[in-house]
Amino acid sequence: MRAEAQALVDQINAAMALVRRFLDWDRALRRLDELNARVEDSTLWDDPKAAQDVMRERRRLDEAIAATRAIEGERDDTVELMELAEAEGDEALVDDGVAALAALAERAEHDKVMALLAGEADGNDTYVEVNAGAGGTESQDWAGMLQRMYTRWAERHGMKVELLDQHSGEQAGIKSATLLLKGENAYGYAKTESGVHRLVRISPYDSAARRHTSFASVWVYPVIDDNIDIEINESELRIDTYRASGAGGQHINTTDSAVRITHLPTNIVVQCQNQRSQHKNRAEAMNQLKARLYEAELRRREEEANAVSASKTDIGWGHQIRSYVLQPYQLVKDLRTGVTSTSPGDVLDGDLDKFMAAALSQRVTGETVDVEDVD
Repeated sequence: MRAEAQALVDQINAAMALVRRFLDWDRALRRLDELNARVEDSTLWDDPKAAQDVMRERRRLDEAIAATRAIEGERDDTVELMELAEAEGDEALVDDGVAALAALAERAEHDKVMALLAGEADGNDTYVEVNAGAGGTESQDWAGMLQRMYTRWAERHGMKVELLDQHSGEQAGIKSATLLLKGENAYGYAKTESGVHRLVRISPYDSAARRHTSFASVWVYPVIDDNIDIEINESELRIDTYRASGAGGQHINTTDSAVRITHLPTNIVVQCQNQRSQHKNRAEAMNQLKARLYEAELRRREEEANAVSASKTDIGWGHQIRSYVLQPYQLVKDLRTGVTSTSPGDVLDGDLDKFMAAALSQRVTGETVDVEDVD
């Protein structure tokens, strides 16, 4: 078989092996049989909520198993046809086989990612919080670039984007911002973006045109639905109000409509200023707080399961998950997975899928990569 074709087969095999490992294939088959039996039980819908949970789990497992079997079957059929074509010297048919394998490899990568999005809250909408690190205008401009990057990524995937809170920098960019991304599997995709992001470039704010390094942090947490009950003791909250800033007409700057809530036991701080009503801003801030507490619990469970710490860290050297170098060369490098891009402009315009897919895969395999940072 041609080297090109063998490489594609290896790519398909790797994707399907990861899916089988993630699903725990034999256990998944048994579980699907159990769920199919429950669906046949006439008493299932006596409890509508439980029935919906059963149907949702059954659909997810059935789709993942069927997709895996379909891809593996098409792979085997294509390889068999190519071997026959090579034996007969039919180069045109071999070329068709290579093209078919390339399309199948692309589909396998897509289906792999979809199968990995099976976490408890992966299907939910998500909050994305961006905070500038130390460094004044440089870091604030970088935080603004990240805010735009995630907005563009969400728009590429047909998601709706709402700006819930933003504190502008003195000269450029932002000190902080909170986005709400609404779309299918928004949290599942974006959750791997939490961490510190580093930018290296010739500063547009430096008259001497020197290279500067800037840092900003990203924190991603899921919107929680009514099925998830998070209890919050009001006595453990400090609630502050202040005047909102930014666009919004006269009213936004004349009343203390913006709300900041601090959860004292965890020191989690959330804020909202996008609504004219203080009552609505408080309700949205409480939703964010519940989401942050829920995400913290999900992260705690994952850390216990993987024995790997992924806690929030300082916004600076030694803690970054990805570096974006614009000068003297062009490179974006993920320091967890080793995935790179030589087109930072595309990445900053929202082309993040391959970074997210690699990070999702790494969560399943638990394999660490020894990656050197870039200067």
